[in-house]
Amino acid sequence: MTDRWGSVGTRWLGVGLAAVLAVVTLGLAVTGRLALYINPDQTWFAVGMAVLALFGAVASFVLPLGAEGDHGHDHGHAADHAHGARAEEESAAPGRSAPHSPRPAAFSLSRAATATGGVLASAVAVAALVLPPASLSVDLAMARDTGTAPLFAGADQVLLAAADTSEFGVGDWASVFSSATSPDAYEGTHVTLTGFVTPDEGNAEALRLGRLVITHCVIDAQPASVPVVSPDWRDAVEVGNWIQVDGIVTTDASGALVIEPREISSIPEPSDPYEY
Repeated sequence: MTDRWGSVGTRWLGVGLAAVLAVVTLGLAVTGRLALYINPDQTWFAVGMAVLALFGAVASFVLPLGAEGDHGHDHGHAADHAHGARAEEESAAPGRSAPHSPRPAAFSLSRAATATGGVLASAVAVAALVLPPASLSVDLAMARDTGTAPLFAGADQVLLAAADTSEFGVGDWASVFSSATSPDAYEGTHVTLTGFVTPDEGNAEALRLGRLVITHCVIDAQPASVPVVSPDWRDAVEVGNWIQVDGIVTTDASGALVIEPREISSIPEPSDPYEY
């Protein structure tokens, strides 16, 4: 009975968990919420791997329970007998001691570590299955914000003054604001941007409009933000709220690029809160 439950546990930690995560991935893809976790450009790859994982899980039932523990070391009865005889001769030889069996303490510790890892992995898989998907929080974005523009935000055209900025998002503009060598080339550009509100530690009369920029998945999410000069912004919006800013790119007294808003509107969190 112990061997049977051990085989069940081994199979669960292998194809069982893989099947659960595959079902979660396909469910998110069907409901259009997979973008909360990965870049939409990677959806085809994630869905393809999930389908393969499910096929593998179904195919695994062809194997009898416990077959995964058989490594194919069947050398026949004659070989087993010869091996046993040789072991007896060696143990009986003068000056030789009997082979030691694995230490019980080390064996128990190994089993405990495996069980703990299995429980944690199972908890993560089940949580992914039953909990509703959610976006990364604004607090996390603020904690990760180092004040620098995100890497890989937008294409190389961001660095060109002649680039078409009509499709730029917060991440693209954050890269422009931090690296533009000719800020005046962008002055007067009209922008309509959506993001969450974070405070500007260096300017009490400005807020920072932020978004999380994802390259592949939420693990590599990087915060990006641009300054929006609005002296009375605290009376209109709160930190963490989502807003849409309609304004003009201009420069402040120090020559740095900022956004001068014409209108700031509170909005609900978008269904796709990230930029890519």
